[in-house]
Amino acid sequence: MLKREFRSGVYAMGAVDWDRRLFDSLIPLPDGTSYNSYLVRGSEATALIDTVDPARSATLMHQLRDVDRVDYIVSNHSEQDHSGSIPTVLEKYPSATVLASPKGKSLLVDHLHVPEERVKAVKDSEEVSLGDKTLRFIHTPWVHWPETMVTYLLEERVLFTCDFFGSHLSTTDMFVSDKAAVYEAAKRYFAEIMMPFRATIRKDVEKVTSLEVDIIAPSHGPMYDQPDFIIDAYRDWISDRVENTVVIPYITMHGSTRLMVEYLVSALAKRGVKVQQFDLAVADLGKLAISLVDAASIVIGTPTVHVHPHPVVFNAVNLANALRPKLKFASIVNSYGWGSKAVETIAGLIPNLKVEVLDPVICKGAPRETDYQALETLADSIQAKHAEAGLVESAATA
Repeated sequence: MLKREFRSGVYAMGAVDWDRRLFDSLIPLPDGTSYNSYLVRGSEATALIDTVDPARSATLMHQLRDVDRVDYIVSNHSEQDHSGSIPTVLEKYPSATVLASPKGKSLLVDHLHVPEERVKAVKDSEEVSLGDKTLRFIHTPWVHWPETMVTYLLEERVLFTCDFFGSHLSTTDMFVSDKAAVYEAAKRYFAEIMMPFRATIRKDVEKVTSLEVDIIAPSHGPMYDQPDFIIDAYRDWISDRVENTVVIPYITMHGSTRLMVEYLVSALAKRGVKVQQFDLAVADLGKLAISLVDAASIVIGTPTVHVHPHPVVFNAVNLANALRPKLKFASIVNSYGWGSKAVETIAGLIPNLKVEVLDPVICKGAPRETDYQALETLADSIQAKHAEAGLVESAATA
């Protein structure tokens, strides 16, 4: 990645990681990612805003080779993909001071062993002058760690947001050019990283949008020279609005659960309800997370393994519980051989989901006509609940 000037004395730097396919040994990266860093040169001082993942430190240091002086290193977020190269940068610039939120300071000391005396904690709305340029630090805790903040460059109206508004996307574009691609990547990022903190993010969105912003510069993905594009998307994702959609994550062992799921999908489609179906044996969990951002309902399909849900379903249900989507309704379809506690087990795994649980459909062995009728009843119930919520026409008017 090149060092490129996009405002007078303001440079985009960092590294594009085209080939990375897994983040935190957990999150799929189908499009790679980037670690964006920014250099702000004022008339009296220079600041480096965020760094890069330690694996890409050499790229950042190469970009800094002709930068004789860095007075401040701003750490908006202490996670290592942004702060991990701070120790290396401090070696090159021994007089530089790291600026972080108070909690960010303690995390940098603990996680990276940055000497405490090298880190200055900045208050919410505190400003630091670079001469003809001014940095203002705005605390945005729990977006998505407790110490996160953003940095506002007053004179150029640039907001450096680190993970906030980011997208895991490899591109040579400095600014968004393919809105559809960035929208999906940003929604995936929100779903996997930010969704559990929707309530907090609502306040932070309003906090940062009270500023006059021409450019949003995140630390993953391209910058936004039309800030309303991503701000409007976030306002939708953090709202309570849901869509006429049922998400059905499932797995099957001998085909019975698949038969039930496929029947239910058809029954819902006939009733005007959109469905997103995910076979958990092969599904991209990031796609599943995206689908949960807007869906009104979830139906979990599972066979039993020793009377409990299939182990893969445990993982998917745990993910849904951790992400805390704004789902309104939930149910379960379950096939079993000789006994089942799948419904009770799954219900106990989703305490964070504030959903109304609709009657499950439980089938012994391969589904019979009575089981298919039960699935029709479940489809009726979902349609009725969506109609009450104003998402779909009622059966009487459809």
